[in-house]
Amino acid sequence: MITLYGFGPAFGLPDPSPFVVKTEVLLKMAGEPYTKRRADPRKGPRGKIPWIDDAGRVVPDSTLIRFHLEASRGVDFEKGLGEPQKGAAWAIEKMLEEQVYWLVVMERWCVPENFAKGPRVYFDAAPALIRPLIIGMVGRQLDKTLLGQGIGRYSLEERTEMGARAAISVSRCLGDKLWLFGDEPCGADATAYAFVASALCPHFEGPIRRAFEKHANLVAYSKRGTARWFPELAPQS
Repeated sequence: MITLYGFGPAFGLPDPSPFVVKTEVLLKMAGEPYTKRRADPRKGPRGKIPWIDDAGRVVPDSTLIRFHLEASRGVDFEKGLGEPQKGAAWAIEKMLEEQVYWLVVMERWCVPENFAKGPRVYFDAAPALIRPLIIGMVGRQLDKTLLGQGIGRYSLEERTEMGARAAISVSRCLGDKLWLFGDEPCGADATAYAFVASALCPHFEGPIRRAFEKHANLVAYSKRGTARWFPELAPQS
């Protein structure tokens, strides 16, 4: 059985990391039995979450895990898609992973109110005396990462515009369909659901969340994904 390592449910999400959620949905799509364990990302093979242990074979990174499932289990996450759709699917995934992810990170970690009710809980296990020092050190490291990635060089107004355009793009691609490319989800939906749900997380406030909330089809898409893959987290009617 596969073991998936992540942070665990938080803030009303299956996992605060959309990459973990993406991986879990891929496992569900593949029909693979798995267990979940909470883990410290520093102990991962690449210092990040998620990773899986597949009968002793450790595979890091959500995209590499997808490749592993395709190669080892013969799963076709693009089944039924035409060539243009396959190209669009990959482009949507990378836009969400390489831009929207960092916009959400900034909204959660760099807005004091969001940080206080969110990421700060990750430091609760640290001794009280040194906790502020650790938080400061991690904050400085994150600032360097955001500058290096590039998103940290933009103003709030510029980031807000980027988030709005990303939301419009995904909304247009989804249209009035149930899933990105029809009546059944594909591998790209694992990514899209994970990142749309993360952006819409009601636990946090900010322009990125509001940008995604403007699109009724994205709100419905997120609810549909939760009901299908994480019914335990779906609102009870």
